[in-house]
Amino acid sequence: MIDQEFHKIKRLPPYVFAVVNSMKAAARARGEDIIDLGMGNPDTPPPQHIVDKLVETVQNPRTHRYSNSRGIPGLRRALCGYYGRRFGVDLDPEREAVVTIGSKEGLANLAQAITSPGDIVLAPNPSYPIHMFGFIIAGAAIRSLPVGHGEDLLTAIDRSVRHSVPKPTAVVLNFPSNPTAQVVDLDFYEAVVDYCLNRDIYVLSDLAYAEIFFDCPPPPSILQVPRAREIAVEFSSVSKTYSMPGWRIGFAVGNAKLIAALARVKSYLDYGAFTPIQVAATAALNGPQDCVEDIRRLYRDRRDVLIDGLEAAGWSVPRPAASMYAWAPIPPAFQHLGSLEFAKLLLEHANVAVSPGVGFGEYGDDHVRIALVENRQRIRQAVRNIKSFLANPPTTAEQPRIRAVAL
Repeated sequence: MIDQEFHKIKRLPPYVFAVVNSMKAAARARGEDIIDLGMGNPDTPPPQHIVDKLVETVQNPRTHRYSNSRGIPGLRRALCGYYGRRFGVDLDPEREAVVTIGSKEGLANLAQAITSPGDIVLAPNPSYPIHMFGFIIAGAAIRSLPVGHGEDLLTAIDRSVRHSVPKPTAVVLNFPSNPTAQVVDLDFYEAVVDYCLNRDIYVLSDLAYAEIFFDCPPPPSILQVPRAREIAVEFSSVSKTYSMPGWRIGFAVGNAKLIAALARVKSYLDYGAFTPIQVAATAALNGPQDCVEDIRRLYRDRRDVLIDGLEAAGWSVPRPAASMYAWAPIPPAFQHLGSLEFAKLLLEHANVAVSPGVGFGEYGDDHVRIALVENRQRIRQAVRNIKSFLANPPTTAEQPRIRAVAL
């Protein structure tokens, strides 16, 4: 047997979420009722008209052949139609749009397309792991942009650019943010585009939660900024908007050079998503959109049950204006433990699974992420369990522990 480590694998630290997932599986094997608020995995089915279109299309024998790596033309046109209606942005479906197998695959493949070993990429911290590790796998070095720690993000970008050698290749943005639920306005994007245009830095925007918003204006697209398409590409998906996470349909739109680079890499790696799924995704974008408001209302109601319940239990958590997550600061009595140990305690003593903030970067280690992926009754039960846990914490919680290493 060859005893050899692979360079790219060595650059990937232990997956923090795997610790909680393993504990969760063991508890369920023992018959314990675990309320899983960890993974952002929508629990409701897609709207029926989308499922009906899938069933209809899959009956056609021709749809079982290889598909189109760039995405079928009808889906790319539907995507561009959505951008026109929602953001007032006119896109070319042939040059400025590509269908991906989820936005996660799109980001990772674009990283492979545009990154050389030694390149520097700026990414928020905490952030969805692929924003960092897609580029790390591709050979880049990441400079973290601390989020939510008192520094303006534009100031953090400027500081990182001035102190980076070589100059950064790209900056990754994600608003509404996963995990922090932070939102920005169009003025922010205008400032970013102006800054990066003057320094020849690409901007990669993740807009996966564009339609999950509550107490804020509809989140904007960076492509609404004049000249943004000279440097920017934006990723989105149907996963959260239409409760279709397992269907694995995402999109990239914007700068034609970046889109062409992504499409070329994809042409070597895949033949595109299953055609009936792409047809059903087209029906989602082109069909009635009242279902999107229904999904938005569902998450708003769950958010209010969670936040109000935790407040009554003595745990003050900011009410997210968007996304399907609450970014919860660890209660003061447990802050010395760090997010992984606190998440383990919640699982062991409250039967509630959450995501350790350190899994999204070291600057997230004072928070946990709570996903709104159970119904209101289950969330109320989770709150009752947490209230009991906070009122009677285990004695082991008093012992300081070594904090987990970030992803």
